[in-house]
Amino acid sequence: MTTSARPAAEAVPDDSTVTDRLVEANGRYASEFADPGMDARPVLRVAVVACMDARLDLHAALGLELGDCHTVRNAGGVVTDDVIRSLTISQRALGTRSVVLIHHTGCGLESLTEEFRHELEMEVGQRPAWAVEAFRDVDQDVRQSMRRVRTSPFLPHTDDVRGFVFDVTTGLLREIDPSDAPAGDRA
Repeated sequence: MTTSARPAAEAVPDDSTVTDRLVEANGRYASEFADPGMDARPVLRVAVVACMDARLDLHAALGLELGDCHTVRNAGGVVTDDVIRSLTISQRALGTRSVVLIHHTGCGLESLTEEFRHELEMEVGQRPAWAVEAFRDVDQDVRQSMRRVRTSPFLPHTDDVRGFVFDVTTGLLREIDPSDAPAGDRA
């Protein structure tokens, strides 16, 4: 199985770095760029929180266009304090009302543990201030993320929060019912 949609030979020419290639691509983009005259407020008034996984092309998968949404991405798509910070600014300063959470199949966080932080501390001599937020059950982690958004005192709009798992092999979203928590996890 290939690790990229781009053939390895195309990935990075021998005489340049990845960043050089990105800057060159930006030059081509900017040469045809026309200011769309958009405001920072997303047209659809939605914020999407998703994993940073390179296999997720969120705009294509969700039928979004430039200016439609705010997109917040991190490892796992988990709702951390920094995600709450971004969502708070998105809602309170820029008018979003809906939150869509997207995790995915085959996530790298399913193979990590908090031991990663310990190993990192041993290597660099400083313990990271952040949690890995690893998980074993992607559905349950989506539920946890929905709960974090819905219970945040900083977010005034928590009635339209929905969570999904994106299947990286089919491209389909599967909605997660927040009430389907295991018996031991129900309030």
